[in-house]
Parts: sequence; C-alpha cells; structure tokens
Amino acid sequence: MRKYTLPRSILIKRRADFQRVYQKGKTFSNRMIVIYVFRSDDLFGRVGFAAGKKLGSAPVRNRVKRLLRESYRLHREDIKDGYAILLVGRKAATAAKCQDVERALVDVLRRAKLLKKQV
Repeated sequence: MRKYTLPRSILIKRRADFQRVYQKGKTFSNRMIVIYVFRSDDLFGRVGFAAGKKLGSAPVRNRVKRLLRESYRLHREDIKDGYAILLVGRKAATAAKCQDVERALVDVLRRAKLLKKQV
C-alpha cells in the first residue's frame, strides 16, 4: 500500500523551480492537461501541480489540483525516473470527473513517452 502515497518531499514548491521547468521543459498537452517535462539532476523525480486563475475561483482551482494530484499518485510508479514534471490544469478539467482526468493524464504521458510500460 505504501507505493501509492505521494510524499511531500517530491513536490516542487519553490517559484524558481516552477519557472525553470516552465522555461526549459518540453510541453505536451491535451484538452484537460498541459505537462512540462524537464530532465534534471537536482529536480530528479519531482512533480508540481498548477491551475491558473483563468479556471475560476479558488475552490475550482483547488479541485483541479486535487484531481491532478490523485491521477498522478495512481500512476506514479508507471512514470520513468529522472524527470521533473509540472502538471497544469485546463478549463475542461474544471467540470471533469476523476476518471476523465486520469485518462487524460495517461494519454499525455504516453505521448510524452514517459511511461515505463503501456498502461
């Protein structure tokens, strides 16, 4: 059961780290999620979650981030190591169910070639 946890130590929190992944990372997206992928030694295996103000009020943005965190948590073991990943929610994710966001995440990870095996 322990492998499905999402420890706080892997979260990207500093603004400078977010900016570095935004600016130097490669972008992959679909209608619900944008991911920025940055190969990094010092941000090895770290992940960040974001939802911009265009999505709506604070509760809406927090819900989108919760959905992204849960989807990532379920597939964390399937993702290749050595990358810093930033997950950003889009407007379509505000009305989506958890399963829809999870499917969208797997789709975008597959296109980014970040999955260890096909899920």
